[in-house]
Amino acid sequence: MNVNPLSQPASSPATGAVSTASAPATSSTTEASKTPAASTAAPQASTTVSISNAGRAALAEATESAATTAKEAGGGDRQAQRLLAKEAARKIG
Repeated sequence: MNVNPLSQPASSPATGAVSTASAPATSSTTEASKTPAASTAAPQASTTVSISNAGRAALAEATESAATTAKEAGGGDRQAQRLLAKEAARKIG
């Protein structure tokens, strides 16, 4: 009985149902199917990203802790004062 290796899943040849005549064809088919996949793999590209100073400042403001915000507000930072005022208003109502 000859079995078409293309009609069976890749795990079927391990069951022993494949005759010895079709076993080499199965292995060459498996190797052939691996080769195009390896050759079509995209090369890894490197990308360099630069963040502006304004972007870095915005990130620092967004990720700072409540204690840091309170300290800055006490030191006269208007943005920190507004943020504390918004948080206090949200707690009240």
